[in-house]
Amino acid sequence: MITEQEALLKIEPKQLDALLHPQFEAKALKEATAIATGLAASPGAACGKISFSAEEAVERSKAGEKVILVRLETSPEDIEGMYAAQGILTVRGGMTSHAAVVARGMGACCVSGCEEIRIDEEKRVIYVKGKEYGDQDYLSLDGSTGKVYGEQIATEEATISGDFDKIMKWADKYRALKVRTNADTPKDAAVAVGFGAEGIGLCRTEHMFFAEDRIPAVREMIVSKTVEERQKALAKILPMQREDFEGLYTAMAGRPVTIRFLDPPLHEFVPTQDEDIANLAKTMGLTFEELKSTVVGLHEANPMMGHRGCRLAVTYPEIAAMQTQAVIEAALAVRKKGIEVVPEIMIPLVGEVKELKYVKDVVVATAEKVLKKNKAKMEYHIGTMIEIPRAALTADEIAKEAEFFSFGTNDLTQMTFGFSRDDAGKFLGEYYEKKIFESDPFARLDQIGVGKLVKIAIEGGKSTRPDIKLGICGEHGGDPSTIEFCHNVGLTYVSCSPFRVPIARLAAAQANILFPRVKPEPMATRYLDEN
Repeated sequence: MITEQEALLKIEPKQLDALLHPQFEAKALKEATAIATGLAASPGAACGKISFSAEEAVERSKAGEKVILVRLETSPEDIEGMYAAQGILTVRGGMTSHAAVVARGMGACCVSGCEEIRIDEEKRVIYVKGKEYGDQDYLSLDGSTGKVYGEQIATEEATISGDFDKIMKWADKYRALKVRTNADTPKDAAVAVGFGAEGIGLCRTEHMFFAEDRIPAVREMIVSKTVEERQKALAKILPMQREDFEGLYTAMAGRPVTIRFLDPPLHEFVPTQDEDIANLAKTMGLTFEELKSTVVGLHEANPMMGHRGCRLAVTYPEIAAMQTQAVIEAALAVRKKGIEVVPEIMIPLVGEVKELKYVKDVVVATAEKVLKKNKAKMEYHIGTMIEIPRAALTADEIAKEAEFFSFGTNDLTQMTFGFSRDDAGKFLGEYYEKKIFESDPFARLDQIGVGKLVKIAIEGGKSTRPDIKLGICGEHGGDPSTIEFCHNVGLTYVSCSPFRVPIARLAAAQANILFPRVKPEPMATRYLDEN
């Protein structure tokens, strides 16, 4: 009775979340009462006993317990515990906080910015509206609504019907945008491929550094006083990083993989509590005072705008050299297995073309050295993330060195608005209530301001390099209204968390049906009885 195109337009993309994540049993949920509400940071339902640290979550999970990781906020060192937990609950943080972004990537339920909760880690309890909950008490999280329940609620696994695949094939038939995924592990990459991802648009290499067997070498690198000491520590990380990239290349089976070089500030890799510093100093053969001095020296008043991204590679070019060596050697290794890869290396947080050129020169020199040593030739590309307003405004200059742009809209939004993506949740509620903002600019792209910078960058990039490849890898890449914007401004692809890939495929199809950019295959005919 209707066409495939009309059918696609009748589906609300975000409703696909319910097909891809566990949900609470409807009857059990109806009888439950929420004790607090935070931000619906990552969809799905989760239930478990309260766990106060990543280490505890891992241990209790191994013992067969189901736990909810409850933290003031999470950092990259909590990765193992986040994987082990059924769900994640944080007191601080917005829709693009560490907890929210990582949880969406791994398809885990997460409620962030739940400021009604107070944590007392010493007593191992949380307080909600005067009531106390300990490590043997259950919490249930609804990541689709942000509600927190102080009880055990039964969940049921998501089920995907046979028609789901048919709808996705229709979407692929009519969309113009490519859809990639943000993935840091072969497991996440495989999930994304299963959902139809056409490549990796963002691999955050820092998430690979926090595993138990590699964090000591990373910390050794950080406390190094000379280039030689740092290179010695990096030599220990190199084989692990190479193995990581081999795993990703293998999982993606020849699809494009964009690898972002080390981005976060170094303080995230070292402990902050005196007791932890003392234990680490002992392990590393340092005095407490020596290590404490290093930790204090890494402190920054505003680390998100500090010594991170390409600034790390400018200060310590040996880090970029190690990562480049791992990227190229991994590509050569999978070539022997019959998988041909064209590595895409992404330099983060660039704001000046000269800093990009400096890091690019290090990358090219290292890559050519590796290829010469292996008597091999290989195509590879070097690009950058556009996430600083100055980069967008000077994109014509930046494109002289960058072969591709990927818009990191989490940071671009943060720096354009001038408020922290982790702290904005404290006051944005008032902005929605008073009709100043219609929606969270970290969840739905601000097309008027941030979008204008994106358009300026596209125009500037194309004026210098007409064939420049353009993508988006911020969390906005999974938002339907943002995907429509990306389609209309002429991006090549959007990249989003694995579980958002089907949403992106459908939203991209809807955008091209409503605003045709490329001519789709012949429209399905209506089934009419001409008699």
